[in-house]
Amino acid sequence: RKCGYIHCHASFIFFSLNKSMDCCYCDQNNVDDSLDKSLIGATNTTADQSYTTISPLNSHFMALSCRDTLRLIFQSLTVADLARASCVSRIWNSAATEDDLVVAAFTARWRIKVLVGRPVSCAFWRDNGIWKFAISHRISRGDSVTSLAVKYSVQVMDIKRLNNMMSDHGIYSRDRLLIPISNPRILENTICYIEVDKYAKREVAVLYLEGGPKREEQPLSSSGTNHMSNLSEHGKRRLIDSLRRSMQVDDGTALYYLAIAEGDPRSALSEFSADLTWERQAGLN
Repeated sequence: RKCGYIHCHASFIFFSLNKSMDCCYCDQNNVDDSLDKSLIGATNTTADQSYTTISPLNSHFMALSCRDTLRLIFQSLTVADLARASCVSRIWNSAATEDDLVVAAFTARWRIKVLVGRPVSCAFWRDNGIWKFAISHRISRGDSVTSLAVKYSVQVMDIKRLNNMMSDHGIYSRDRLLIPISNPRILENTICYIEVDKYAKREVAVLYLEGGPKREEQPLSSSGTNHMSNLSEHGKRRLIDSLRRSMQVDDGTALYYLAIAEGDPRSALSEFSADLTWERQAGLN
């Protein structure tokens, strides 16, 4: 039924184009004559109907095999309809998967001016919901997940879910957070960048409210990191995984406490326990 819808859509557009062109060559006085002739010769032209009439079930109609015609039709389709059209035939697939058509359909819904970058996976184009976009907020002193949620009018859990955070402490090991977009109008006439966030571990179209993307800074160069330099990569990974399981936090939070404890796992657990105690006494949780 979905493919039939696309065929009907294509048939309607092409029929409208043909009808507007035919009006230039037809006089009003010849309308009745042409109708009579078509009725009289209807029985003799049944075999040729498949070649002269556009049908929703006739994907081999010559007009629907022309790339220019297909591009004209596909320009008005949504992302989901383009995906369905690409399953009809090879020529439809080659036309419906052209980069400019896909990008235009992806950005048209939110009126984005420019979309910079190419996604790692083609699955990125399958859905252009508002959850595919995020605001990049560079963390500064005094920021917290709660304060950012109030600033951008979003929920705390939405920020944690988007950034793959298990606790509020994960903010200290990052240089930025991705903020969900609550008002779609903020995307109008903007430039978005397709990026894979190393902490959130997801591919999103990022909006920078202040300038553009900057070169990533090195995370947390403290003495704790230097103290771990004598460990192998496998040893560091095992140590971080052990702390993460003990604290029941994400990797970034475990790395943060390991850094402020100068690489000592016992001190890292003590610091984490002290912070949890302070939060309970302050009534934050």
